[in-house]
Amino acid sequence: MLETLLSESFQGAYNSLYGRFAEDRFVTFTRTRAEFEGDMTIVVFPFTKSIGKSPDVIANEIGQKMIENQPMIKSYNVVKGFLNLVISDSYWIDFLNKVSGETNFGKAKKNGKKVVVEYSSPNTNKPLHLGHIRNNLLGWSVSEILKANGTEVVKVNLVNDRGIHICKSMIAWQKWGKQTPEEAGMKGDKLVGAMYVAFDKELKKQTAVLEEQGLSQDEAMKQAPIMMEAQEMLRKWEAGDPEIRSLWQTMNAWVYAGFDETYRMLGVDFDKFYYESDTYLLGKSLVMEALDKNILYRKADNSIWCDLTSDGLDEKLLLRSDGTSVYMTQDLGTAEQRHAHYQADQMIYVVGNEQNYHFDVLKLILKKMGRKWADGIVHLSYGMVELPDGKMKSREGTVVDADDLMADMIATAKQKTEELGKSAELETAEAENLYRQIGLGALKYFILKVDPKKTILFNPAESIDFNGNTGPFIQYTHARIRSLLRKAEAAHIATDTNVHAFTGGEKEKQLIKLIHQYPVVLGMAAETYSPALIANYLYDLAKEFNQFYQAAPILREENEALRLERLKISLIVANTIRSAGNLLGIEMPDKM
Repeated sequence: MLETLLSESFQGAYNSLYGRFAEDRFVTFTRTRAEFEGDMTIVVFPFTKSIGKSPDVIANEIGQKMIENQPMIKSYNVVKGFLNLVISDSYWIDFLNKVSGETNFGKAKKNGKKVVVEYSSPNTNKPLHLGHIRNNLLGWSVSEILKANGTEVVKVNLVNDRGIHICKSMIAWQKWGKQTPEEAGMKGDKLVGAMYVAFDKELKKQTAVLEEQGLSQDEAMKQAPIMMEAQEMLRKWEAGDPEIRSLWQTMNAWVYAGFDETYRMLGVDFDKFYYESDTYLLGKSLVMEALDKNILYRKADNSIWCDLTSDGLDEKLLLRSDGTSVYMTQDLGTAEQRHAHYQADQMIYVVGNEQNYHFDVLKLILKKMGRKWADGIVHLSYGMVELPDGKMKSREGTVVDADDLMADMIATAKQKTEELGKSAELETAEAENLYRQIGLGALKYFILKVDPKKTILFNPAESIDFNGNTGPFIQYTHARIRSLLRKAEAAHIATDTNVHAFTGGEKEKQLIKLIHQYPVVLGMAAETYSPALIANYLYDLAKEFNQFYQAAPILREENEALRLERLKISLIVANTIRSAGNLLGIEMPDKM
């Protein structure tokens, strides 16, 4: 890595001049700003106090010494305490030749770290929706980015398969459903989701009647007959009632079959599934163990709590008065089980930012229970996906269904692609696959290009555009380069020989330097758990290449050395686009 070589050269110069080494945290090189001459820059202000010289003097002394000791540095200049280094053309050419033969450019060697990433975590009372799409894409992409940086990753899915939510769908199915998915002509997850909506509609009716009789809304909702039926079903489920358990297993199986279809279309996968129905009992045992040690306390109504007021939080319920568990109970059990299984350095939970408090509490309770590994729990908190008219609501059936959204994206991709004539020469099956790649690529890029912490206002019309900061623009750039390379091959123009000297201009050099940045961006994306860094790097690379493509002839270039240089740059850009796209789950078409 260039930054490593420059840091070593800087430290050597610093030690030679001043008889000591600089603090590593201050020896950081960044790309030189466009308005200044240079490739890499370091700020020398942090060293002025210890050395006792002005920033410009220090920068000039170190710059001169680095040129003497490091042949790849061609020249330097100093601008107000900023040391700008110009890297020699021979370094860039050596880099170009080396990378053109690499299949794993940018990826790091194994680092010995092990990480568990939990994402998706659906409830079994509804199909996956737009919010789940962001969760799944973010979790899957972060996992792939960590793997590319040398970390061993276990991708897990914790299925919320028990609790009052599934009881609501079960009650509704008993009353109004009584059909299998095949009989209803629906995917299983959609059928169960429709029952959940039906339950909520009936609950609202019953609540309104009780409110007219003088009850408050909260009291009316709790005393509504259908809600009391659901609560009774939950108690029977936890008691192991065979009839209730049988119906629960049947309806969950319908949902899992539906989820599997959605996951396949979305292109995400998992190494391990956990089910709350298995982990909540372990959570209960942890609670009872902590109660015996006086870490927790029991209230008069028999409920069990953890007092976190001395830690700046509040009191947290862990077991209800009737003995049933809450989400925190289950998460305690899941964390314990997962740590026992993997002994991972980190456990990353990809969960929306409305659960920030929940994960603060989870870590704190585990620490109080003596689990030192709780420090390795990371909540990858992300913003919600909103629609132009506000938030989605599952109970009211106003969510954007994941399957419907993907189908719409593919249909829109087909329409726009055919209008532009980009699939005219493809066979039918090839064209249909292209529409799928473009539609899903547009969706994934639109979601992942936004920093995870930010809320997304979803607008499908903006995502499928062959110009601008979109997935299709990047995909088209890749296809354009592959077409160029096929033409070169057909004309028997070799791209596998080495470039011996730099013959290009500033556009070529800018592309080489941008390619050179890929491993740095990949490392930062892993450090910050942000696929957005990869996505926006992809756009910058595609945009820079298209400007280069418009300005510089490639196959028509008469200078053989320059033509080879430009073809080799084009090949590496295409390979980097495909490699980076893979980390986002975006397929890059060869023809478009």
